Amino acid sequence: MILAAAFVVLVQSAGDSLATHVRQLADSYLAAYFERHPDEATLDGVAKTRHDRLPDNSPSALARWRQREDAWLAELVAIDPTPPAGRPEGISYGVMRDALEGSIATRVCRYELWSIAHTGGGWLAMVTSLAEVQPVGSDEARRQTLARWGAIPQYIASETANTRAGVRLGYTAPQRNVRLAVSELDTLLAEPLDSSPLFDPARRDSTPEFMAALTRILEREIVPAIRSYREFLAREYLPRARQATGVSANPRGAECYRAAIRATTGLAVSADSVHRLGIATVRQLENDMRVIAERSFGTSDVGALLERLRSDTAYTFHTRDEMLEHARSAVMRATVAIPRWFGRLPRAAIVVEPYSAFRERQSVGEWNPPAEDGSRPGIYFLSTDDPRHKSRADLEALSFHEAIPGHHLQGSIALERGDSIPAIARYFWSAGMGEGWAEYAEQLADEMGLYSSDTARLGAIADITLSAALLVVDTGINAFGWTRERSVAYIREHTRVPRLRAEVGVDRYPAWPAQGLSYALGRLEIRRLRTLAQQRLGAKFDIRAFHDHVLEAGAVPLPLLRANITRWLDAAR
Repeated sequence: MILAAAFVVLVQSAGDSLATHVRQLADSYLAAYFERHPDEATLDGVAKTRHDRLPDNSPSALARWRQREDAWLAELVAIDPTPPAGRPEGISYGVMRDALEGSIATRVCRYELWSIAHTGGGWLAMVTSLAEVQPVGSDEARRQTLARWGAIPQYIASETANTRAGVRLGYTAPQRNVRLAVSELDTLLAEPLDSSPLFDPARRDSTPEFMAALTRILEREIVPAIRSYREFLAREYLPRARQATGVSANPRGAECYRAAIRATTGLAVSADSVHRLGIATVRQLENDMRVIAERSFGTSDVGALLERLRSDTAYTFHTRDEMLEHARSAVMRATVAIPRWFGRLPRAAIVVEPYSAFRERQSVGEWNPPAEDGSRPGIYFLSTDDPRHKSRADLEALSFHEAIPGHHLQGSIALERGDSIPAIARYFWSAGMGEGWAEYAEQLADEMGLYSSDTARLGAIADITLSAALLVVDTGINAFGWTRERSVAYIREHTRVPRLRAEVGVDRYPAWPAQGLSYALGRLEIRRLRTLAQQRLGAKFDIRAFHDHVLEAGAVPLPLLRANITRWLDAAR
């Protein structure tokens, strides 16, 4: 008995040592990550963080960071035994290893050399997003804002230098994306200074001295830097940008796309298998739409019906305010309904706001997380551009995707779990799980009775069909040489979305390879896990318990989610 007790103590001590090692490693990596990416710390609402810097994307800083990534991964791989997936140290280990392996694998893409994107990693989207949430209201917050805004010109200069180096090495963005970036810059520069999105911190803090100081920085430093960058893109870069759409046109582009699929989804799948899965999924969803079309609209011609729902003014909006009110009403219905479907609920509020004018045409909707300390709510940004050409059939699904029960519910629950899950799992976000959950939420909203009509229900299936079509289009563009026009035509043929909506996706994925795969692949995996749980648990299956277990560890990589759910089911038996 003494020997047995000693053995138990020895094993427990070894387990505690392993847990401590992994926790310390993950915490050091997370702290270093936010030190390198101070913009993400602000956007993610990290408590007790400073808001006075921008990233250093110089070649020397990037080289130093890559050395640290290599060392962290080597230390992780050397850990024996690997911690179990269901324990906090197992979650930390899985999230950190996935992030490092994805970052290291996609180095081949050399994103830093062609980050001209009007979305995703482009500096303009990052800086204007920061402006919307930059803390103000105190002397120290105002000082930090002025320091960060003062760093913008140097940041733009660094991006310009990286892009010039990319041209020399053969890494360029597609010409279409460059033209979109120039157009956004033109819209931004045409804005009066006091209505510019970059002036947003001063609109939220009208202290005269602060407004005057921010105005000086904008007028004397930032606006001239933006004008110079705009001229660089239009005159020097655009003629040299790549004409082909897909990333395969860049050096080692095929290798880049394979790495991007793995980094984005967490799955070791080929572009060909994803392409074929997309075609089959689109076909199945079209059959689902046909059932509603025949039942509620008396037609089997889904394409013609979708065209009518998106062009007939009886089904479109009339004003921007009408769109905002419709979205807010949908979010409120969902907020009331979620206690019947989730045991753990978000505390953070969610507000619906329109995009800034310069971003709304090339955007649809997005969610910004609340601050960890409760100082700001989650924000669902909605494009209200040209409401008379935006259908009521589309908006409810988008609202459930971005807000509740989609991104806001999932992200806020993770953020609010505090020490119940590792810090790295609260802040890091795997697109396969994160976007997959939001797509799953669109389907779940129908089970919850949230859609106001069969028009909205048909629009929801059409939206999921759009995500399935992205499996075809993203791989088509980046692996199989599809042109932009072929990609737009495929989306429109199967969803009948307005051309501009189709173009938003098609123009995103050449600049953000494989991100378009995360929605459908993640949704299908969560649906598969739900079916597995229903089969394994039978009459004991509880939808609230299933949802709570899916969300309990944050937006983890899909393989880690699969391991967590399997472990729960084994324990439940």
